[in-house]
Amino acid sequence: MSSTLSPAPVDRPPPGPARPGGPRPGPPGRGPWERLALPALLLATAALYLWDLGASGWGNSFYAAAAQAGSQDWTAFFFGSSDAANSITVDKTPASLWVMVLSARLFGVNSWSVLVPQALMGVAATGLLHATVRRWYGPAAGLIAGAAMALTPVAALMFRFDNPDALLVLLLVAGAYALVRAVEGGATRWLVWAGVFVGLGFLAKMLQSLLVVPAFALVYLVAGPPRAGRRVLQLLAAGAALVVSAGWYVAAVELVPASARPYIGGSQHNSLLELTLGYNGLGRLSGDETGSVGGGPGGGWGQTGWTRLFDAEQGGQIAWLLPAALVLLAVGLAVTARTPRTDRARAGFLLWGGWLLVTAGVFSFMGGIFHAYYTVALAPPVAALAGMGAVTLRRRWDDAWAPPVAAAVVALSAWWSWELLGRSAGFVPWLRWAVLAGGALAALALAASRWLPPRTVLAGAALALATVLAGPGAYALDTAATPHGGSIPSAGPATARGPGGAPPGAPARGAPDGRGGAAQGAPDGRGGSAQGAPDGRVAQGGGAAQGGGWPGGMPPAGVRRGGGMGGLLNGTTPGAALTELLRRDAGAYTWVAAAVGSQNASGYQLATGRPVMPVGGFNGSDPSPTLARFQRYVADGEIHYFVGGDRGPMGGGGTAAQISAWVAATFQATVVDGVTVYDLTAPGTAP
Repeated sequence: MSSTLSPAPVDRPPPGPARPGGPRPGPPGRGPWERLALPALLLATAALYLWDLGASGWGNSFYAAAAQAGSQDWTAFFFGSSDAANSITVDKTPASLWVMVLSARLFGVNSWSVLVPQALMGVAATGLLHATVRRWYGPAAGLIAGAAMALTPVAALMFRFDNPDALLVLLLVAGAYALVRAVEGGATRWLVWAGVFVGLGFLAKMLQSLLVVPAFALVYLVAGPPRAGRRVLQLLAAGAALVVSAGWYVAAVELVPASARPYIGGSQHNSLLELTLGYNGLGRLSGDETGSVGGGPGGGWGQTGWTRLFDAEQGGQIAWLLPAALVLLAVGLAVTARTPRTDRARAGFLLWGGWLLVTAGVFSFMGGIFHAYYTVALAPPVAALAGMGAVTLRRRWDDAWAPPVAAAVVALSAWWSWELLGRSAGFVPWLRWAVLAGGALAALALAASRWLPPRTVLAGAALALATVLAGPGAYALDTAATPHGGSIPSAGPATARGPGGAPPGAPARGAPDGRGGAAQGAPDGRGGSAQGAPDGRVAQGGGAAQGGGWPGGMPPAGVRRGGGMGGLLNGTTPGAALTELLRRDAGAYTWVAAAVGSQNASGYQLATGRPVMPVGGFNGSDPSPTLARFQRYVADGEIHYFVGGDRGPMGGGGTAAQISAWVAATFQATVVDGVTVYDLTAPGTAP
């Protein structure tokens, strides 16, 4: 019996590589419906990512302060320094900071100039993913992939946040697009561009960008048009391009004498190579990360294993379409198993499936620092496989197996959404049941498509698409409607288990008092603790130095942020009196203040607009500066104040503790706006 969902000609894949002198292959032409649908997709994505963006303040004040520093000093721009006086860098390569700095130089240092570039990267990544998938699978596949990408909750989080992940995802999708163009015509230049984009991804988030390399290389080695020997040479050229586009920066930093540049944050020996291969490299896999907030193997970053991406902490971020993507990957590879070597349909499944499996495998088993928002790197392949798989099933609808497989995928996705929504029982309670019922009806319509009128089947297909996107879409909207701050943000509403798998209201992982981010301040704990409310949203401070780093002072009601770690994972916003004190005679000092930990220092720096030295870097565990160097700075009158605290460095290093002890023994403390302050220009006296 003929299909009621036979494919329209516009959705057929483009032909194989053209013969020499023949017409160049390309994507199908745009129909009237697509000329309306694509702008609507991009406009809706822009609205989702830009809506009320300023409510998140500085977002991650660690990177916002570095962007501020780069806007004031070109050396800080190049090295990615935490402060304009170039005491220490952030613990990443600085490409994402370069984008924010250029925006800040154009529009001034404010929340919007820091966060808007991330949102625009999200729109660009969505459009580029659509274009990449569309070339081989048609406009319907591209639009489904783009919509699934835009509505992935962790994507809605990270494209509204100032971490490096937004730029990383955009560059990796650009690399996939270049690879697709290379497979189409065998042009070396496109393969080289793929290597360049991955290399630039290294400058955004270091070795994580290389996780796509196995899939990229396999796809071209299998499906590239030229002969085998030439394909190998082309891949070597692409590898050289990757090394050059990433390695020039590593070489430049390593060749600059340590005395002429800031300390490399995150390293223990002032080395970018050490940072690349250690703390941000192999240490992430083994868990043996010197200076890590977790501290050594098994540092408490959740249970590893294949179920990690489906658990309470990660599931609501990325896993909504993950089961469907895996099933559709298997279907796609099975359908194309006997096609010619250069078949593009199979090449696409190898590309996105390889990206998904390698990256998901590493995330599932890495024993070092792992946060749920890392999974945004899985959003493009999951979304691409959803679009490709749906269109592949449509094109094979006349085969007896296609309708029941489609029905099974829809039913599985609806059940899984029902399960994930059940982890947030108080969040739109009716939605999980609507998704379950809608999924069941859509699955029945698809399974019985041969006996139903075409319009009924098309309605079932539309219901299926709405059903599988309803859950992640609701989480994405909730994410966009809620301000986020700190270094460990999370998408969607609170789940049945809190950060790190702890029950709601229990201490956040690493926070001694469970308050999710007490700012380092006075010995009595004042200075801005972020008390975790049962729904995981509240951040109310006890003192003037509130956690989160919002320019207006107090964080907005309903803000979500990362928790704990002794307060070092949340910024601070000092009160008016403390801000005025730090600004006093600021022009006479290299640093208006010093404070343990970059997050702690970042709030004071953003509030004053002046350099604040982050003693010990991000974790407070880097040996920078040494006690002797710090004492020389004080003797030379380069640091005005020291903002104290009783929690000390998280990573176990002793330098910050030594400096804190020396300051406390040498200078008299006073409390300003609930924060302990030492005037380093007046030994033994209060400011």
